Amino acid sequence: MQKKLITLMGPTATGKTDLAIQLAQVLPLEIISVDSALVYCGMDIGTAKPSPEVLQKLPHHLIDIISPETNYSVAAFLNDAKQAIQEIQSRGKVPLLVGGTMLYFKALTEGLADIPPVPEAIRTHLKEELTQQGLAVFYQRLAAVDPVSAARIHANDAQRILRALEVYESSGKTLSAWIEAGQRQHDLGEILQISLIPEDRAYLHQVLAERFQQMLDMGFVAEVERLKHKYHLQADLSSMRCVGYRQVWQYLANEITYPEMVEQGIAASRQLAKRQMTWLRAWPAHHMIAAYQKQALQSIQELIKKNF
Repeated sequence: MQKKLITLMGPTATGKTDLAIQLAQVLPLEIISVDSALVYCGMDIGTAKPSPEVLQKLPHHLIDIISPETNYSVAAFLNDAKQAIQEIQSRGKVPLLVGGTMLYFKALTEGLADIPPVPEAIRTHLKEELTQQGLAVFYQRLAAVDPVSAARIHANDAQRILRALEVYESSGKTLSAWIEAGQRQHDLGEILQISLIPEDRAYLHQVLAERFQQMLDMGFVAEVERLKHKYHLQADLSSMRCVGYRQVWQYLANEITYPEMVEQGIAASRQLAKRQMTWLRAWPAHHMIAAYQKQALQSIQELIKKNF
């Protein structure tokens, strides 16, 4: 079972955590959270964090590891996840990586390019040139020096075009070459990729609305108030930009009313689920399991036994 791991992906509120807990109770698995909100201490209700009782019985890696005052990068996640994977495999178990932060999963499966920082002078100069020459000229310029990046970046995506040219101008090496080098150095072994896909979008929306209301009933607003008193938080921190937390923060700041907070929180949850589904529709080589179905657990167990 060495150098093998499982990923369980899916939109928010599709039952990933519950299934992972059930799997870890019957198979030699240890759970690693792949969630950009669960890393924060004290953010429990609004993240639907497993209960202390569950975490004591079945410890989850990468939960409650940093203060909400701290920003957590994709690179930091990848380093922490790799360490947890190695520790779990050294115990003869299989890592089960569970969550909905698709950018983290992308880093896990593809690696990250170790690109050196771009000097501010180069960044400023290129921005000025972009303003003077226009995006079309800049895209042609990128296509000339890095056709691989140009092929995967939309001609109207100014931010990514600029980034690719910044990397080339500052390092003398194309962005695509940096990415390829990062992929060659990144080998986590055999990965069984599974996703939970809701077949009925209306039902997913109903679940999201009900879950947000349950969070409020459990004391979500009071949780954010406690966090504001305990830590030096600002609205632009990554923690307070999480779905639900942003809307409760705005309500506590008297920027929106309570009904507006509820409505916007549910809408933000739906938008998050939509983005996650967009990622998964383009995701390569993964096994799709229907969410909310009684046979989902059995289907995943059969996949694990068949592949491992």
